Amino acid sequence: MAGLASDGSNPDVSLLYDINGLAKAAPPWFDRVMEFTGEYGTVLGLVLVVLGCWWSVRRRGTAADSVAGVTALLWAPLAAGIALLVNIPIRGFVQRPRPFNDHPGLDVLVKGKTDFSFVSDHATLTMALAIGVFIAHRRFGFAAIGLALAAGFCRVYMGVHYPTDVVGGLALGTAVALLLAPVALALLTPVVAAVARSPRGARLVRSRRADDGPAVAGAIGLPEARLGADDRDLAA
Repeated sequence: MAGLASDGSNPDVSLLYDINGLAKAAPPWFDRVMEFTGEYGTVLGLVLVVLGCWWSVRRRGTAADSVAGVTALLWAPLAAGIALLVNIPIRGFVQRPRPFNDHPGLDVLVKGKTDFSFVSDHATLTMALAIGVFIAHRRFGFAAIGLALAAGFCRVYMGVHYPTDVVGGLALGTAVALLLAPVALALLTPVVAAVARSPRGARLVRSRRADDGPAVAGAIGLPEARLGADDRDLAA
């Protein structure tokens, strides 16, 4: 795999130079912004999206919707952790050096990267989180996916990953979050439903201010809220 990136005529390398070239032309303050965004900013942004989604699914739709949404949000960080674990043997097998080791002239914004390049951990982590959020709530999910794509772009801009490292990470995060979701949600839903029925943990799943009606939501034994017009976009 490393050999694929050794030829300057390779589209992967050409795109790397094109994107990283933006860093050379940008003022230093903008590079610092991109460095922070690529290292920490997008992850912090995703944490805020997850919290906002959690706040929303607790207050909207039926009680069953809240259980489904909170379950999906619980799966999101678990999926990210599993995806990162899956990436460990992939990196060890491919052993692709960081691009700045093989290609001179890159403007490397973050020094000290000594591990392998393929697949990007940042892209894997952020996309797995984003897909988990998308399962819970589509509108928050689109925002999370946008942050994951921004994280991938920043990693190439910073000169620490090839574009295909990022694409591989996005694909890996998506695959883990989607393919394992049916099993994970089946296992996690009873746990979240039990928390929702408990006196102390119920507020983690369903807001006290939610407009609960008299109907029973499925098998979880919780009151059902009246659906508004905007409450129907929660992912099933």
